[in-house]
Parts: sequence; C-alpha cells; structure tokens
Amino acid sequence: MVDIACPYRARSRDHCGILWTARCDVITFDHSFAWSVSMPRWPDPDTKSRSLYDRALNVLPGGVTRVAPWQPPYPVYAQSCKGAWITDVDGNQIFDLINNFASLIHGHAHPAIIDAVTAQLSHGTACTMPTEREVALAELLCERVPAFDKVRFCNSGTEAVMLAVKAARAFTGRPALAKVEGAYHGTYDHVEVSLDSRPENWGNDPNPVAFVAGTPKAVLDDTVILPFNQPEAAARIIREQGARLAAVLIDLMPIYTGCVPATPEFLKAITEAARATGAIVILDEVISFRFGYSGGQGVFGIEPDLTTLAKIIGGGFPVGAVAGKEKIMAVFDHRSGKPAVASTGTFTANMVTMTAGLVGMELMTEEAFDRLNALGDRTRSKLSDAVRRSQYPAQITGHGSIFKIHTHSRPVNDYRSAWSTPEELADLAALQAGLLRRGFLISTKGNGFLSTVMTEAELDSFVDAVEGELRILATQRLLA
Repeated sequence: MVDIACPYRARSRDHCGILWTARCDVITFDHSFAWSVSMPRWPDPDTKSRSLYDRALNVLPGGVTRVAPWQPPYPVYAQSCKGAWITDVDGNQIFDLINNFASLIHGHAHPAIIDAVTAQLSHGTACTMPTEREVALAELLCERVPAFDKVRFCNSGTEAVMLAVKAARAFTGRPALAKVEGAYHGTYDHVEVSLDSRPENWGNDPNPVAFVAGTPKAVLDDTVILPFNQPEAAARIIREQGARLAAVLIDLMPIYTGCVPATPEFLKAITEAARATGAIVILDEVISFRFGYSGGQGVFGIEPDLTTLAKIIGGGFPVGAVAGKEKIMAVFDHRSGKPAVASTGTFTANMVTMTAGLVGMELMTEEAFDRLNALGDRTRSKLSDAVRRSQYPAQITGHGSIFKIHTHSRPVNDYRSAWSTPEELADLAALQAGLLRRGFLISTKGNGFLSTVMTEAELDSFVDAVEGELRILATQRLLA
C-alpha cells in the first residue's frame, strides 16, 4: 500500500496510468486497484457548487432546470468549457463524455464555430426575416440525405417530434401513433407514453403506460406500444391497428432501451407493416444522425417518410427540424392559405443557430464521420476488455460514437432485457460518481457520446478509470 501526497488541484497519473486533475490531499492505492481519493471538490459540502445549489433551491423546483444532469447530493456547476474539457466553478478539470447529451459533436467552443458565431453577433442574433444561412443549412441536409426533399426548422428535438407526429396525422387523417416501449422522443404527451414502464405493468404485449401525472386517457388510447427488436410481434401489433394508425415512430438505437441497434429484421418488419396499413414512418434521428454522413438512415439502409433532427445540426445552439418527402412536408406549406399544420417560433432558424449549424455540419465530412466512428469502435472494444479484466459482471453496448455501460451481463436486446435491478442501479450510480471524482463525466444512466476533438490517449485514460471503478465494485461484491 502506498500513500502519495499531492498539491491542491494537482495533475497526476494514478496506478492505472490515468491522467486526472483533482483537489486532493492524499491518494491511497495498491495493486488491486482498491484505492481512495480525498477530493473536496465533490461531493464535499464546502464547495462553490454546493453553495450554488443551495441558492438554486430557493428559486428553481428541486434546484435544477434540467433533471438529466442531476445527481445526489448536488450537481457540479460548470464555469467554462473548451474542447473535450469542462472547468467547474471550483477550478476542477473534467473530461466531458456527455457533450450536452450528444449535441456537441465537435466538443465545446470549437474555434471555427466560435469565429463564425462571433462574426454573426455583430450583425444580429435573431430577425423576423428569413436569412441565407437557413437556406444553406437546409440545402446541405437535403444534399446529404436522399429521403429529405424539404426541411422545416424548429427549436428542439421535442418540438421536431411533435411537428412530425402532427404532420403524419394531418396527412393521413388518422389519430393513433405507434412507438417503441422505453424509447425517449422528447416531452410531447404521446411520445412519452411507456417511457418508464415497469415489470409490474408489463404484459405479453407492451401496454400504454402514462409517464407523467395527469396524462389524459385519450392520449393512452391513441398511443400504441411496440416491443423493440421483436419483428413478428411488432408487425402484428401495427397491422392490428389498421386504418387508425397515422404513424410509426422509431429510433435506430433508443438510448434508454439498452443502447443496442435495431436489427435489420425489425426495421424491415415494422416499415413494411406500417406501409401496408397506410401509416407514415417517422425516424427519430435527433441522436442517431451522428452515425454517418447521411445520418443513421444511410448506415442502416432505411428510407423513412419523415425524419426528426436536432442536436448536432445546431452547432451547439438550440435547434430542431423535420425533414422528409415533399408530399408530406406540404402540410406545412402556407401558400394556399392556412396550412394543414401551422408551425412557427420566435427563435426558429435564428441567425446564430443557423450559422453555427452550417459550420458544424460542414466540418462533418465523410472522413470526419469515419474517424469518429472508428474512435467509438475502439473505445467500446477497450471498455469491453476493461470489463473482463475487472472481474465485474458488466457489459458495453452502443454504436458509432456512442457507448453505454451496463452493470449487469445479461444479454440486452430491448427495454425489458436492459431493465436493471435496484442493486444494479446502485452500482451504476457508484460507478458514475466514482468516475466523476476521478475527473470523467458520463451520464447517470451510463451513456457517453464522443466528440471529434477527443484523442485516443484521453479515452484510454477514461477506460483505465472505468476498470479501476469496476474493480472496486467487484471487490465490494466479494466482501458483501
């Protein structure tokens, strides 16, 4: 056993070879990886983050605006962000593997985007009139994706999905929507249904289960739930809906259903069933658009009727979009009077977002996508190796530049097989918190999203940190 004293906010390497930055007094470790670190920055009560959270409790419900970044006993507050790193208000350096939940494909404050936005600021931020930049960004998207004839911009992924569902209803004249059990598509009423169904309300076929209090019964009645990656069952449920089904909403790799890709058989079955009933196929590419130059649909070989976009097409600024076939997108066309679906917004296609989005997407060449996906493949492979060495029963899933750490080793194929027990969730929380204390940020659900500015060396250090934390969990299991 060795104790090493280190200066305040020192940068050093632990016995795994991991580079970290921390406020610490003593590091204690041995060759079994069972080490401890005294880091007053979190979750010690005497930090600026703790003080800010106490202030926030007086003015924000629960002390936060976004629930997703929350973790007990208090969230870490950011001071500044650059590249792949965040500096918190206590001066600690944190390697950011969340990237604002997959929206920052170039990391923080990319110089080319910052220069373009800074130049735009002196010419205005938002204007009632349209601008050339929104035309240019729409042209870029349509040129890259064969299924995009027209694009309608909005301000978030939630809004994009809502508009796509409305467009499908307007085009088909039908009320019902089908979606996958456990799949997240934003905070619109119908797409939230069965987001977090539990074993006690599972049936042989998934049931529509309210996610938020006060969900109207009519919302549940018009929402059909599909099992993920079960082609025959999903196709049967779709066909049973017949002429009442307006759309089937799918995600190529729903983050909350285990972060496993849809199988070709599943995609083929549900798209064929949807078209046999006259329903619209809506592909949610809010996250999966980072999979390739023509989006996830180019990689998976699927051509939807409508696609929802957000995150990476905004260059780090709020954005959303619906894109698709001209005959369906015509529901937004106002030229003959009131459109079938009216959509507008004060900040829709604002100058700053369109400028940042255009530059960010221009930077994502085919070569850039190839490099980022290769980095993702490498990281998942090394994480899987680290899991095996740790002797903890974990596993890694994901695709492209996305990974997820599961604190169980059961085969994962859908929402139910990915379901974690309370004990497994407790281990995941401990893993995430341990990584944060080491200076690495992943989501509380175990997800990470890579960016183009990350290096192999940085990610190798992250892998070492994961192995160290899993070894600690494995030891704790043996001692329990």
